[in-house]
Amino acid sequence: MSLIKSNLARIRERIESAARRAGRDPGTIRLVAVSKTVAPERIREAVESGVHILGENYLQEAQGKIEVLGAGISWHFIGHLQKNKAKYAIRFFDLIHSVDNLALAEELNRAAEKSSKIQEILLQADLSGEATKFGAAEEEIVPLAEGISALKNLSLKGLMTLPPFSEDPEDSRPYFRKLRLLGERLAQMKIPGISADEFSMGMSGDFETAIEEGATLVRLGTSIFGPRPPKHSVFA
Repeated sequence: MSLIKSNLARIRERIESAARRAGRDPGTIRLVAVSKTVAPERIREAVESGVHILGENYLQEAQGKIEVLGAGISWHFIGHLQKNKAKYAIRFFDLIHSVDNLALAEELNRAAEKSSKIQEILLQADLSGEATKFGAAEEEIVPLAEGISALKNLSLKGLMTLPPFSEDPEDSRPYFRKLRLLGERLAQMKIPGISADEFSMGMSGDFETAIEEGATLVRLGTSIFGPRPPKHSVFA
């Protein structure tokens, strides 16, 4: 068994165990294999081992991979997105995890309308207030969702967050819980055209904790593919 296939088997076991501990159906949790800086042949190995969703952070890098790997894969954009790149994100991605302001949402909506597409998105929430993190502040999420409800070519599916880095996954738990509670509050408001069923949270170091707190999308890279190549890599 290859290393990637073996890694995926262990990850699936851990996802199932975490879901069972939380009294959840493991089938409600989807694995997003984060393939930034990973060469196409290694990504193909993951796909052949059952990966259905790939997450990319950089548009130019993702475009080349999408052209090489072809159809049959759901591509998610999980990195910071600038307004001037909106039309490219619309072209290539099924779900965009990182919408954090209304100006970006409006640009995505215009691009989606031109492409006759309903673009699915998540709102990125910054729940830690770190200067290095992107995302809308907690108090901005509801007004942002209300603004997006008027954009007919966007479909808001839920929320995403990145907690502060820590070696201890328990340090991430309060942020995951806060995101879930924020999503529940958003759902209770019944804003037209808005749903909050998806929670993109949890990475290689803390995904089990995220699942226990309600994650529906976990974003795993190094635990599948191993350490990332140096920055000067052709896929960096």
